[in-house]
Amino acid sequence: MNAKLPEASSAKPPAAGWQDAIALIGFILVATGQASNQVLARGLAGSVPPFSLAFFRWSIIAIGLAPFALAAIREGKIPLAQNAWPILVAGFLGMFLCGGPVYVAGITTTAIHIALIFALSPIMVLLISAALGIEHIGPLQWLGTGLALSGALLIVSGGHLETLTQSSAAWGDLLVVLAMLGWSGYTLMQSRVSPGASLLARVSLFSAAGALCSLPIAIHEMWTMPAAVFNTRAYEAYVFAGLVPGLIAYAGFAWLGGKFGSVRTSLVLYVAPIASALLSWIILGEPPRLIHLVGGMLILGGVWASLRK
Repeated sequence: MNAKLPEASSAKPPAAGWQDAIALIGFILVATGQASNQVLARGLAGSVPPFSLAFFRWSIIAIGLAPFALAAIREGKIPLAQNAWPILVAGFLGMFLCGGPVYVAGITTTAIHIALIFALSPIMVLLISAALGIEHIGPLQWLGTGLALSGALLIVSGGHLETLTQSSAAWGDLLVVLAMLGWSGYTLMQSRVSPGASLLARVSLFSAAGALCSLPIAIHEMWTMPAAVFNTRAYEAYVFAGLVPGLIAYAGFAWLGGKFGSVRTSLVLYVAPIASALLSWIILGEPPRLIHLVGGMLILGGVWASLRK
């Protein structure tokens, strides 16, 4: 018995260390994958029609994850007849509003702005939950909400409130705010649509709905500007958007959630803006400014406080 005790005690720390290392690497990779979509929106800057890009991105994700969805449907975990409208609404909120409008916004706003505004999503989820009576907001959460919203206002206005009406960049930020609100609604809805099915199965159906919602505008783009929709650079953008911030990021997030739990996986929320800032600096040559650092600290600090119980 005494001979076995040292083995047990010496075996656990390395295992825990490896698990923490894997978690850290996983968080960084998933956050980088998510942030790459914001950098893509800014890097393309309107050179690829936005809703065509969104349509092909969500189509690739829907098709890539289709085996999970088909298996869940066959097993009765996703009854399509009862869930058709919820799936369509979730796809509209989370995929359509977070697709084309974000790519349009990238023409006038930066990837760092997009990432920091999207970091507000947990705040919006909390406020909507409180309004619906799902969750009670305590004093610390109200403080966090105020900090995060003031940080977002600082970033969107650039420190000058008049820019909210005078700057074209601010209108790009407001498009991102619309997308962030859509993502917040999606976050509340998606867990309530066939909760017995896996995340990847549901994402496949939501992505298909998002592609369907994007299709009418994408067809218009294909008809009016075919040369911009169908060219080598556009094809590369479709594949990258479908794979890196799409299939790989969603699969990685699902794996982290299954391996480490939803609470630890939520740390991705804090890593993503940092990844976006670094990618913007390295790839686009757009380093973060002091206002981004101050606003980012207010937002992330506010989100952290708002998630405390």
